[in-house]
Amino acid sequence: MARGLNKVMIIGMLGRDPELRYTPSGRPVASFSVATSRTWTSSDGERREETEWFNVVAWGNLAEICKTHLTKGQQVYVEGRLQTRGWEDENGTRHYRTELVANEMILLGDRHPGPDFHDADTSNDDKDSFPF
Repeated sequence: MARGLNKVMIIGMLGRDPELRYTPSGRPVASFSVATSRTWTSSDGERREETEWFNVVAWGNLAEICKTHLTKGQQVYVEGRLQTRGWEDENGTRHYRTELVANEMILLGDRHPGPDFHDADTSNDDKDSFPF
């Protein structure tokens, strides 16, 4: 069987603070949205802009890190895979949602550390490194 590739990398701005929940088995899951924008000049010379919104889901330790360190308006790099899930509501209507299931997140731009973040090693010359 031929192998495929499902890899997504985005850089954008957080549209809302991450929401952290736990599965019945206790596994953490965070969800948040990221907006990416692109600009171009149309054939008639008019400057255009388009924004695409991504629903992001992070699991486990990454979910807890996202909840602790991310806030609405921050710039973030997210890498993962696209997954579409479907469900049926109480009226029998079928719904679908495509999500970016994150396996890596890097905070870009200004950093606003959460309450549990401590820079214990102040002798570190690489001030731009982040613990995840």
